[in-house]
Amino acid sequence: MKGKPMKIWLVTIGEPLPLGISKDDRLHRTGQFARYCASKGHEVVWWTSTFDHFRKQHHFEGDKTMAHSRGLKIMLLRGCGYARNVSLGRLRDHRQLAEKFARAAEQMEVPDVIVAALPTIELCSACVDFGKRHAVPVVLDARDMWPDIFAEAVPRVAQPAARLLLRPLYKMAERACSEATAIIGITDAFVDWGVRRGKRGRRAFDRSFPIAYEATEPAPEKIGAADRFWDELGIYRDSPEMVVCYFGNVGVQLDLEHAVEGAWSLYRQGSRTRLVLCGSGERLEEYRKKSAGCPNVLFPGWVDGARIWSLMRRSHAGLDPLPCRYDFLATINNKAVEYLSAGLPVISSPQSGVLYELLRTESCGMSYDSGSAEGLVAVLKRLETDGAMRTAMSSRSSSVFALRFSAEAVHAEMENYLADVVSDAHPLSRLMGQDEKELQLY
Repeated sequence: MKGKPMKIWLVTIGEPLPLGISKDDRLHRTGQFARYCASKGHEVVWWTSTFDHFRKQHHFEGDKTMAHSRGLKIMLLRGCGYARNVSLGRLRDHRQLAEKFARAAEQMEVPDVIVAALPTIELCSACVDFGKRHAVPVVLDARDMWPDIFAEAVPRVAQPAARLLLRPLYKMAERACSEATAIIGITDAFVDWGVRRGKRGRRAFDRSFPIAYEATEPAPEKIGAADRFWDELGIYRDSPEMVVCYFGNVGVQLDLEHAVEGAWSLYRQGSRTRLVLCGSGERLEEYRKKSAGCPNVLFPGWVDGARIWSLMRRSHAGLDPLPCRYDFLATINNKAVEYLSAGLPVISSPQSGVLYELLRTESCGMSYDSGSAEGLVAVLKRLETDGAMRTAMSSRSSSVFALRFSAEAVHAEMENYLADVVSDAHPLSRLMGQDEKELQLY
């Protein structure tokens, strides 16, 4: 099957789409891979939601099918949406999407392979059911440890009750991971989690593919507008101050309060380090109030892909503060890879886990204890005063990105992997590839 066009279904919600209100956002894992596969001549259908997870609003009022580009069709299904990431409304939305997918999929031409992102559990389960009915291999891509992390999101005293309520989701996840053709993930730790969740051993096609990033410069007019945006906020190119950027959710899950405390500490010490913390979420206004009057920190709100690209080229490091929780310890996330793509040393927390080990062994960043303002300040002051170390780390970041996370290399590996999965599921395809004409004589 290698070298031959495949019909590929990618089933992922919660990522930016190359259309509607998120058309200027940077694409994530599925969006990038969908575009890559279409460019290589494969027929790609991306099943997703009309709901923008980041803005908490819908792209369209109802279900919609869009032929986005040659070889890429986007199937948008509308659920009820949700106001909070951890909520019953989100679970209801996911159930609705899975039900719609199950009905709509039966009206489509059967694909050669399905890659379904986990989460969501409901869509993964629906994909596995479809695959069994139509003899289609289904690969689950483990991105987040659902439903395990739901129980962690409630107070400790309520966790036993939460696990009891979530039992149907645990069972659904167990069955999906058990019956899927294979489990891939963003790290080996995520693959191992999926295998354990399925209560099975690791199989030949269970393997990890890191998060990839397309370090493509936006259009000149968008870069120009982005540069003017940062200039107006006083974030200049070649500024004598050390700029540390952050892009992501400003909500309850990732703590930025210690970063605000650290900025105040840096200000009182006369430091010329400035934190530019970009994103939106439930705690944005709270942080803005707490940082009012501190010139060492700026909360510009949500920014698009061009502004992200521009700010990273004005920055000296990228901040990636993660909680000390098992799922975060198992990941190398989008933020870290994005910073590496721009040659930025990564400042992360905690001082353990997969990301910590990468930064330590490759000398492309530094880490501190989760939620520690003092630890963050110590790392920033060291970077600020040691320009040679900062330059060396920047060079290592660029090298690590090119070797391990560049989109072209990762996507080519994933493409070949899916071709092997399809050939293994359909032995005749492999025979056709070896001697198609001879086989057709019989």
